[in-house]
Amino acid sequence: MLVQEFTTEVVASAERWDLWQDISARTYMPHLLRTDCREDFRATTRLLPLGDVQISSVAFAHLVSVRTPRLIRRADPEVYLINCQFHGKGVVAQDGHDRAFAAGDLTFIDSSLPYESWHCMSPDTVSSVIVTIPRAVLPLPPRTVRRVLAQPIPLDRGMGGVLYRWLADLAARADEFTEADAPTLATVTTDLLASVIGDCLDAEDALTPEARRRALHTRIRDFIDQNLADPSLSPAGVAAAHGISVRHLHQLFAEEGATPAAWIRHRRLERCRRDLTDPRLRARPIQTVAARWGFIDPAAFSRVFRRTYGMPPRDYRHHT
Repeated sequence: MLVQEFTTEVVASAERWDLWQDISARTYMPHLLRTDCREDFRATTRLLPLGDVQISSVAFAHLVSVRTPRLIRRADPEVYLINCQFHGKGVVAQDGHDRAFAAGDLTFIDSSLPYESWHCMSPDTVSSVIVTIPRAVLPLPPRTVRRVLAQPIPLDRGMGGVLYRWLADLAARADEFTEADAPTLATVTTDLLASVIGDCLDAEDALTPEARRRALHTRIRDFIDQNLADPSLSPAGVAAAHGISVRHLHQLFAEEGATPAAWIRHRRLERCRRDLTDPRLRARPIQTVAARWGFIDPAAFSRVFRRTYGMPPRDYRHHT
């Protein structure tokens, strides 16, 4: 298990603020912090280290963070801090920009430039996922990234929506990953970030062909996951939705030793398997579970489920 957890709850109320300042400096970088809740500051963070890239989910009350030129001269890790806001709102200022952000927004900060950020409670605690990535790792020129510093990017559509769901899933399932997963998770996260910037600035040409290919593959898999319930979902429909040929789609999946149709079936089976093991859905008929995820022929579903998991869906539900 890769995940590391920290909370201020492990010390007395009067010591929590000092503990959080220490955790924050070691997790990200030295900065000046202020809060209205200093007497009993409550905060938690879960870190998912992925080599050069770090994913952290964090929750706290009101907080102001300031990075000064003096602190930069003292220590600069030369990284981007990318904040994906889930709850709460705030304001970020850097490089001449001063912008408000809210839940569903993405903001970029460069550790090498002074900045200030304010996070406000709305209505109770602030929560976000923060990606820390070295500037040299993001496959975009610094001049391109600088155009989005402290400029909130909405994540409610397109590649932004893919990135939002990806980061939410990483945060929710952090306990499931191993060291063997780290390189893949870091690569996908990096490519999605670069693609979101490219879409935002119409600067996708700045991406390397490999980064564009990986981002397209991730977007396609996210599209499939969002449309599994549609019985008509097919490789031809997936290709058309992304403006590529079916042959190109097959080439993308062939690099992972799979086919688009097999991937669609695999994802549907996984959703069915998950529902069959959910005690809250115990009374739901198996045929209804199968139909919910695009299997309209009960007999065919039973056969493919048994071939994949070694027993019929009814027995699987009973044993689990």
